Amino acid sequence: MRIEGKEYRTIWFENNVVKIIDQTKLPHQFIIKDLITVKDVINAIKVMEVRGAPLIGATAAYGLVLAIIENNDQSFLKKSAENLINSRPTAINLKWAVDRMMKKLSGVNSDKILEIAQNEAKEICEEDIKFCEKIGLNGLKIIEQIYNKKKDTVNILTHCNAGWLATINWGTATSPIYHAHKKGIPVHVWADETRPRNQGANLTSYELNEEGIKNTIIADNTGGILMQRGEVDMCIVGTDRTLSNGDVCNKVGTYLKALAAHDNNVPFYVALPSSTIDWKTKDANDIPIEQRNSEELSHVEGIDENKELKKILIYPYKSKAMNLAFDITPAKYVTGLITEKGISEASHESLKKLFK
Repeated sequence: MRIEGKEYRTIWFENNVVKIIDQTKLPHQFIIKDLITVKDVINAIKVMEVRGAPLIGATAAYGLVLAIIENNDQSFLKKSAENLINSRPTAINLKWAVDRMMKKLSGVNSDKILEIAQNEAKEICEEDIKFCEKIGLNGLKIIEQIYNKKKDTVNILTHCNAGWLATINWGTATSPIYHAHKKGIPVHVWADETRPRNQGANLTSYELNEEGIKNTIIADNTGGILMQRGEVDMCIVGTDRTLSNGDVCNKVGTYLKALAAHDNNVPFYVALPSSTIDWKTKDANDIPIEQRNSEELSHVEGIDENKELKKILIYPYKSKAMNLAFDITPAKYVTGLITEKGISEASHESLKKLFK
């Protein structure tokens, strides 16, 4: 996708260095950062210089490549894999990617281990791009149906950032939007601000602007009244982990959007690659919900009148805050799951049939 007219991916490997777009600096500063060691990768994941389930997984895969460059030792590689998995607990793609890499690398002591690791990490990235493009083409059909019936701009509400910045390219929730735009279908996106890190305002709106797609940032709790007014035709969100029964774990606030959509008969879709499906966990209560630093709530970053990036406190000094990063949307509130294989009902039977 594009930034200032130039094509980018969110991550690439160059001269034994992992290159990323530092998303903590967007939208005010566009900075390409070098990750040189596996510790750099773990830190980038923890502080969310990279974020979004598919991108976290790909970054972790390249983290193991850097681990081999740093110390080609099986015990160091195994420890690095454990540390990567523990860096963020909720998104299933992280563990999926690390396990996939270790399946290829465990016990390999030949000189070719680095080449094997690089090829597998690259394949994870290329696979994600293909999957996200297919998600877009499958989701495009839904937007086309709405447009053919409405014959006017299709208004889509999304939450957090499930755009190309959360993947390698295309995005998940945004991929159908990008495909619709490329096909000439008029679309407008309601971008939830998405407190506390404001990924909707800082990232989703930013990338939509760069692609020339109309969008409006709204406060997190505005979606309900927009649905009541008939100003939302559909919701599309991403997911950090979806159970095989169709329960969706995504950025906190997703559940409330699903409830509002259900109450107002607005279709609520979740877009995801198959790597985000958790086939083992049976109960959503067993999903580890990340609780992040309360400073993400109590402080905000922005540009002052001198165009300097500053962080300021917005809460009373003595107040406490709790920062749960994700919530669970039960399958009964999900209209459908948009995957690279097609659109599935949010149920074990439908997913199992789609992914034989």
